[in-house]
Amino acid sequence: MAFKNQTIWIIGASSGIGESLAKILSEQGASLILSARSEDKLNALNASLNDLHIVLPFDIANFEDTDSAVSHVKNLGKPIDRIICMAGIYEPSAIKDISDENLVKIIAVNMTGIMHFTKCAYNLVEKQTKAQIALCASVIGYIGLPNAQPYAASKAGLINFIQSLRMEADKHIDIKMINPGFVRTPLTDKNEFSMPFILEPEDAAQRILKGLQSNAFDINFPKRLTLALKIISILPDFLKIPICSKFK
Repeated sequence: MAFKNQTIWIIGASSGIGESLAKILSEQGASLILSARSEDKLNALNASLNDLHIVLPFDIANFEDTDSAVSHVKNLGKPIDRIICMAGIYEPSAIKDISDENLVKIIAVNMTGIMHFTKCAYNLVEKQTKAQIALCASVIGYIGLPNAQPYAASKAGLINFIQSLRMEADKHIDIKMINPGFVRTPLTDKNEFSMPFILEPEDAAQRILKGLQSNAFDINFPKRLTLALKIISILPDFLKIPICSKFK
């Protein structure tokens, strides 16, 4: 039980992979701080876990909300062993079709919100002897693909951000990048296209937890998909663009 007696803060715990992570970690004896925007969903989750954990709702796109949540965690007066940020919104739209409201929302959550949270989280654990910060991007950030420009661009930017953070982080702070492929969640349920190698949230959560205990920086899965995208991404443009255009 590698996570037993650890204090772990999960952001995005109300559904999908984050919810599955919470359930598995609770079973393994971790003490959790459960965060997301929906207080009702968090309370329902905590009730299913025998009300053993702290519920701390906040909107990661709202800087004041984030600052308040981090202050609350700091005032708990105990070290935070791991911070797992699964927050993010998904809007599978081409740039020509997306509304201005959704465009702003994607950037506010998937980029600036997570960046601001990371700054606050890093300051929270910086003086500890050790800590881990895991941030979730997506394999779609590996390469530009059709029909999801705003979402894919936000994840590509996040991958760049996490890589840069890993390069300059203090040695006692373990930075992890999580890049899932397709996972069956409320976010992907809106897709109208076939999703290759799709995983269930429980499977994805187990893969993430295995990665958090490893020396790997980029926790990506399933390998059949991630390896293919990585190979395509290094091809010259005259090959890469025609190949990726077929994903329309």
